[in-house]
Amino acid sequence: MEQMSSTGRPVQITVTDGYDLKGFKGETPVTFIRAEFNQMVLGDSAKVMVSAEGTAKYNFTSSFEFNPEGGITLDDIAHKPVFLTMTEVLPKEKKQKDEKTLILGQAVVDLLPLLEGESSFETMAPLHPVPGSPLEPLRLSVKQCSLEVKVFVAEPLLTTAQILGGNLLKVTLEAAYSVPESFIPVGPLQNYMVGLQVPSVGEKDYSILFKNGTLKLGGEREPVPRPKKWPIANILAPGANNIPDAFIIGGPYEEEDGELNRPEDREFRNQAECIKKRIIWDLESRCYLDPPAVVSFQKRIADCRFWPVEITRVPLTIAPKGKAAKFDKADDESQLSFHGVAYVNMVPLLYPGVKRIRGAFHVYPYLDSTVYEKTKCSFSLFRDTGHNLVQNNKIGGINSPLSKPAVSKNVKEDKTVKEKDIEGKPRPGDMQPPSIKSQSSDTPLEVEPPLSHNPEGQQYVEAGTYIVLEIQLDKALVPKRMPEELARRVKEMIPPRPPLTRRTGGAQKAVSDYHMQVKNISRAILDEYHRMFGKQVAKLGSDMDSETLEEQKCQLNYELNCSGKYFAFKEQLKHAVVRIVREKYLKTTSFESQEELQTFISELYVFLVDQMHVALNQTMPDDIQGTVPTIYTSSEQLRLFAFEAEVNENFEMAAVYYEERLVREPQNLEHWLDYGAFCLLTEDNIKAQECFQKALSLNQNHIQSLLLCGVLAVLMENYEQAEIFFEDATCLEPTNVVAWTLLGLYYEIQNNDIRMEMAFHEAFKQLQARMLQAQIMKQRSIGTVEYIEEGGKVEESSLGPWGITNGSSATAIKVEAPADDFLEESSKLQSDSREHIISTQSQDPTISQKPSNILLKEMPVKKETSKCQDSSTVLYPSPYGVSQTPATIFMETIRFLMKVNAVQYVQRVLAHELLCPQGGPSCEYYLVLAQTHLLKKDFAKAEECLQQAAQMDYLQL
Repeated sequence: MEQMSSTGRPVQITVTDGYDLKGFKGETPVTFIRAEFNQMVLGDSAKVMVSAEGTAKYNFTSSFEFNPEGGITLDDIAHKPVFLTMTEVLPKEKKQKDEKTLILGQAVVDLLPLLEGESSFETMAPLHPVPGSPLEPLRLSVKQCSLEVKVFVAEPLLTTAQILGGNLLKVTLEAAYSVPESFIPVGPLQNYMVGLQVPSVGEKDYSILFKNGTLKLGGEREPVPRPKKWPIANILAPGANNIPDAFIIGGPYEEEDGELNRPEDREFRNQAECIKKRIIWDLESRCYLDPPAVVSFQKRIADCRFWPVEITRVPLTIAPKGKAAKFDKADDESQLSFHGVAYVNMVPLLYPGVKRIRGAFHVYPYLDSTVYEKTKCSFSLFRDTGHNLVQNNKIGGINSPLSKPAVSKNVKEDKTVKEKDIEGKPRPGDMQPPSIKSQSSDTPLEVEPPLSHNPEGQQYVEAGTYIVLEIQLDKALVPKRMPEELARRVKEMIPPRPPLTRRTGGAQKAVSDYHMQVKNISRAILDEYHRMFGKQVAKLGSDMDSETLEEQKCQLNYELNCSGKYFAFKEQLKHAVVRIVREKYLKTTSFESQEELQTFISELYVFLVDQMHVALNQTMPDDIQGTVPTIYTSSEQLRLFAFEAEVNENFEMAAVYYEERLVREPQNLEHWLDYGAFCLLTEDNIKAQECFQKALSLNQNHIQSLLLCGVLAVLMENYEQAEIFFEDATCLEPTNVVAWTLLGLYYEIQNNDIRMEMAFHEAFKQLQARMLQAQIMKQRSIGTVEYIEEGGKVEESSLGPWGITNGSSATAIKVEAPADDFLEESSKLQSDSREHIISTQSQDPTISQKPSNILLKEMPVKKETSKCQDSSTVLYPSPYGVSQTPATIFMETIRFLMKVNAVQYVQRVLAHELLCPQGGPSCEYYLVLAQTHLLKKDFAKAEECLQQAAQMDYLQL
């Protein structure tokens, strides 16, 4: 691994030119630039006069030293910009000793490109005016003044290993909504703070603090998009607070990753974000993660799943002047009030390709035992370091970034404390208590205080307070395979079927041309015969004897030979015969022996004569010979014959019909799928796999073929191929519910709980979106469009031979592969006493979310049964017998699997359906279970399941 130099490396910032500048007095003011970074003044430029055109050449270079072992670190460069302050020097008046200066504006230079491997970059930094500055544009059309800045380092700050293995973490705190009513803007000033910890350098933790939130009374929604702000206090120019090209975009609640994203939460969130009180931050803080920190971050997410984000309120006090005040730690801790915590589910960051999560998260009272139970964190950011926070939380105690630092020992000693207070992050050299680390040992816990011990934190729950937070990474922790790579892997496993060769088509065309030439020559001979003997034939009619016909034949041959027409006919046939030899018989070289030549000529002669008879019969059919009626069976009829043979358990005859379809149309993908489903019925998995792979070779983008190849790969325990097939299907059709569900079932077999949760969550989201779209279309069809808040019935789309039905919602629970007895006993218990399980806003967001039992988001759906039976179900047998919208992702997957007779795979999905809150032992569940028993010829259990289904809804039987 490459090692960075231990010595410091200078980072140079050069201001070359200024454009569209103005001053307070005169058209050519005298100005200078001051560069500041990390609360230190890097230097002042020379005083330069601005030209009449508003330009100035500064050519001012300043620098600071980057040293990863102390001083300015990568994290400082990540979240602290360089401030360039332009100051005007006013002309001296009479009897004036010192020059007067006025600040015109500030420019901000983001050093983030240095953490992307760049060694130099140029930027045009806008110069943001201070209030009252002449740089403020009077009209929108006026150009904004700016500075041209160049940043340079002799060598990149990051090594190749750091670029490849490191990451950049961005945390954006937008707001806290629906805060307690006791939060009032009058009275003592309060500092509203939110904090969390992340690993930054190896195993060390970094504290990210968001301070100075603004309490608003509400009344209107916060505008979007709005700029994100630097987490730095006392920036002089208001526009300089905004991070360049960084905005809060917002988005639909349903697409968020946190809590309060269900349709039934929409009304509450609309009220909270429009009417109720809120605290606004809009701050973005960044943190560089070196490669060991990335590994630690990923491991902690996998171990803990939830991340504690603390919130509190601290009163602001006036800092005494002249001498430092003394504070007692007990008094400091008593200053903390309304100490709450939000549990942020960080697991989506371990999903392949996910780099960003954003959502709303409930705030709960901070209780040690509860926080430790859910996050394995025994350290409170605000409580355990509260004395430092309170001690530095004074009005006037925060130095302006423009203030001149005195290079002294006292400033260096206070630097760490002030950095924590202003930027919200301690220096990496500071020792931090361990937090959020997975602890498998039996660590003694403090006795949980009673709820009345934190009555202020309980007000968050009563008010329904939640924070909106965004966490973004520069690179995904788990990279996602690209569609091109998946397509390449599928192509390697199952090469695409080559197109039909040109020779086959050429042979058919050669024979067709031969037929055409024979027809043309026969017409020419008939015309010649009619010219020579037409009158005689008309006179004799049917009284012509055989001698006359033989005489006419001799005369016709003589005429054709004498006139040369016979040789012309031979030349006319010659090219067609040559093409047959080349295209049909593939003969393009000379023969090795005379015997081989004679054999070939005899074979060719027989073929040409036979084809001549075919062409003549088409031109001049024999009216005397009676036509034999032919019974033509279509491909659809053959399919019905095969289905009838299946029902009668005549599998040999069914195989004959399926194979006949393949012989007639070997390029038809549907025929291969039907034959593969038949092979699954007869438990011939090897032949079924061959059929599905044949179908996939015909069209490698066919979703059903990919899914069926994946199912067979799982049944054959070829798990690596199964993952490729399922993942490729989700890439080709991201809205396919069955594809995501089958991928989740595969990850369950692999005991990969996080990816299983990801796949089931995505399937549920797609099913929910489809249900909403179907309901909206239905409302439009009847003339009214209403937003769906608690689900409803959905019209089913047309079911093709390999289509997929629409659905509603789903919930996934990880289970082990079930046995038949387990399914039946569990279904009996749940059918006797079934409870309607609906997730509500509780204080415990992690109920039933252990790694082995993951309960995804739910949405109540009204189940309605269809009262009319679809006749198409007779042609395409299904386990349910009625056209009904599936209530869960598992029932939709069951329908797909039952249609292809994948009964072995259905058992696992039935177990999920049984334990699913929206599923359970429904009528359709018992019908599917009955059909699985019928296929196994267990008629007693099948009858029992049918009786259970009849008790629930006899109209479906």
